[in-house]
Amino acid sequence: MRPSHPANFPAAWINLSHHASYLHWSFILVSLPNLLVIALMFVVFFAAVLLPMPERKRGGRGSR
Repeated sequence: MRPSHPANFPAAWINLSHHASYLHWSFILVSLPNLLVIALMFVVFFAAVLLPMPERKRGGRGSR
């Protein structure tokens, strides 16, 4: 298979020839792919907030 073959690209794995499904709830209308992206952004955001940050080592040249 050649490196530039369309099957090597992730977009070729999904059929993009049809319309997206939509979630309609009251006045909210959002496509399911966009809802998935929004959910993944929330997961990354909360992981960044909740996971502990690495501690800085004390006693180095730049410590006060």
